[in-house]
Amino acid sequence: MNPSPAILNQRVTDMRPQNLQEPGRHGRASPHFLYLVHDLADPAVRRRLMMFQAGGADVAIAGFRRSQAPITLVDDVAPIELGQTENGNFVQRAVAVVKSTLSIRSRFGHLAKPDVIIARNLEMLVIAVRLKSFFGSPEIKIAYECLDIHRLMLRTDQMGSALRGLERRLLRHVSIIITSSPAFVRNYFRPLADVTQPIEIVENKHLELANVSTTDGTLAGARTHSPWKIGWFGALRCKRSLEVLSEFTQEQQGKFVIVLRGIPSLDVFPDFHEFVEAQPFMSFEGRYKNPEDLSAIYEDVHFSWVIDLFEAGQNSAWLLPNRLYEGCRFAAVPIAVTSTETAEFLSSKLIGITMEELSVSELSRVLSTLTSEQYYAHRNAVTSLPKKQWVCDLKDCEALVSKIVGSVVTSLSSAQEVPASVSLERT
Repeated sequence: MNPSPAILNQRVTDMRPQNLQEPGRHGRASPHFLYLVHDLADPAVRRRLMMFQAGGADVAIAGFRRSQAPITLVDDVAPIELGQTENGNFVQRAVAVVKSTLSIRSRFGHLAKPDVIIARNLEMLVIAVRLKSFFGSPEIKIAYECLDIHRLMLRTDQMGSALRGLERRLLRHVSIIITSSPAFVRNYFRPLADVTQPIEIVENKHLELANVSTTDGTLAGARTHSPWKIGWFGALRCKRSLEVLSEFTQEQQGKFVIVLRGIPSLDVFPDFHEFVEAQPFMSFEGRYKNPEDLSAIYEDVHFSWVIDLFEAGQNSAWLLPNRLYEGCRFAAVPIAVTSTETAEFLSSKLIGITMEELSVSELSRVLSTLTSEQYYAHRNAVTSLPKKQWVCDLKDCEALVSKIVGSVVTSLSSAQEVPASVSLERT
């Protein structure tokens, strides 16, 4: 799954002389991207950086960090660090953004003028607009990458109205919006944000820049012996999921075990580690490297938990999570809950197990009497779909870079271009 040496060598030289462009993979000048991110330590940021580079762009990266320790490298690119911010502390993050706009020259003055500034999240879009003014070049494009709709943006009070108004003003400077689910377009960008820019849906697919082989023997050996394993990987922020899985496994007395990996949101459950350590049928295996470790961790489980009700009825109902694509790529059967875009997606593909509600009794109903024959029927339904359904490859990376710089722009401009599912009125 590792990128080829040729891809990995496409890195940024921060001190490159102004306007000097090197030839890209196809003999054309490589576009220069400046990628502004909310959290330099986010594994999804590293994956997107790799996608841009694989697509032929030279990328400089700047942003905040949520970790205590400084971030010296993102993949192998030295970032411009803008300071530390805190999960859930909106005021502190807003202050950090304002401070960053006041230190543009000292932090970014050494950079060559980018062709495109890509802002991941609203807070970074503020900085992107200020940077475009600083570089003094109207031809610089701004791309807005919005992969979650924060609950503050959906409030019906003055704060929500003010934030949406700020977003609309900033969007006047944006050439293209990148998001990851049709439901974000259908439920937010068109009816509430009232955007007119082209919107590119880039699904959270597993990044695969080289051929990856998985042997049938490995898969069968990992998944035929008891107990049944449910893997919940990635951003762990749904407290209700943790509670239900804990109660369910204790009820089943070892017939099912839960394997947790990734980054728990300690602001959501500060006692996460103590809670998990006290569970007889649950373990936390720490962080993993995406995409390098995905094959090993998903091939070690039977099911992938693709439920996240952290912001039930809003963002959580609309997203199509990374774990959906990653788990299916490596034949883990997804478990979802109804009234979500994820459940609609699984239903359209005729795969997965969908619960009517997130509860111990419902989870017991769909899993407690599961047989090996039923499991393999579910698994075979997943593996029968084309690998391309789950994978982002080199051509996809090149197409994304091309669309961002303006060679090709695909616009989702009407409601019928995305399937109907969850509406805002149901939140």
